[in-house]
Amino acid sequence: MVNFIIASHGEFAAGIRQSGQMIFGEQENVQVVTFMPNEGPEDLTKKFEDALATFEPEGQVLFLVDLWGGSPFNAASRIQALHEDRMAIITGLNLPMLVEAYGARFTMETAAEIASYLMPVARDGVKTLPETEEPAGATADSAEEGDEPIVEAGDIDEVIHTGSATMDVRLARIDSRLLHGQVATAWTKAVTPNRIIVVSDGVSKDELRKTLLVQAAPVGVKVNVIPIQKLVDVWDDPRFSSVRALLLFETPQDVAKAVEGGVKLDEVNIGSMSHSEGKRMLTNAVAVDDEDVKTLEYLRDNGVTFDVRKVPADQGRDVFDLLKKS
Repeated sequence: MVNFIIASHGEFAAGIRQSGQMIFGEQENVQVVTFMPNEGPEDLTKKFEDALATFEPEGQVLFLVDLWGGSPFNAASRIQALHEDRMAIITGLNLPMLVEAYGARFTMETAAEIASYLMPVARDGVKTLPETEEPAGATADSAEEGDEPIVEAGDIDEVIHTGSATMDVRLARIDSRLLHGQVATAWTKAVTPNRIIVVSDGVSKDELRKTLLVQAAPVGVKVNVIPIQKLVDVWDDPRFSSVRALLLFETPQDVAKAVEGGVKLDEVNIGSMSHSEGKRMLTNAVAVDDEDVKTLEYLRDNGVTFDVRKVPADQGRDVFDLLKKS
């Protein structure tokens, strides 16, 4: 695994590491170097040396630095110049860059490879509301070959049912917040969908929420918001065989409606179920009432298993074990 050193003027590096952990979970082999106003170049070099000493001696190291030409960059570049075979630097650090870097460590073996990958990712993380026009020469991402769009149910005149799943469901998740940072980065990187599908009767009728969810799409992944019946219609339709889906449900009741309609799910991840009056906490993110428990039992009796985890790096837990303890 490539080691990371996050470096900045002031406490920015420490803060962005904390933000990255909230989204992607705790990370090993990540050190922070902060350059404070009362410190000089010697202090900064010593901090880099101390950080490097915590890693394996010949390990790959990527420096994620705030500003090209600043003191943290200059100190890091002097070190990197002596170890070009195993060290690399990328500047312009932002949060999308950091969480993508965490995900890249699963598939990339060298610091230079990750640094090269992060360049366009960091740029794509800069967006505006209201949206601005693309610069001349910029082009929209083209759809994948054979990637049928999933929009509203009325767009399909005749449903084709095969009885066996044709859509590749990479993850089905219950999350009262639906699409947010942990989903858009950590889970998307872990399960590599090409489409995030929010399955909700209520949200599919709310144009504002639909717009906000679509705008929250991670780079390279499309987001659709559909009613539950639409998922029932298309999950085994061969026209959607190229879809690698991450399904998001607000409640276990919505999952149950899909299963009752014929959707077959082997496992459902429970990320968060918000607390309200009459609910008891199972974890700091999952609260249930009696109706939720009945629904979870119904799904279990229909072959669904559950994995309680906020982010991929967390230890998975069984919801019924948590219920017994509560």
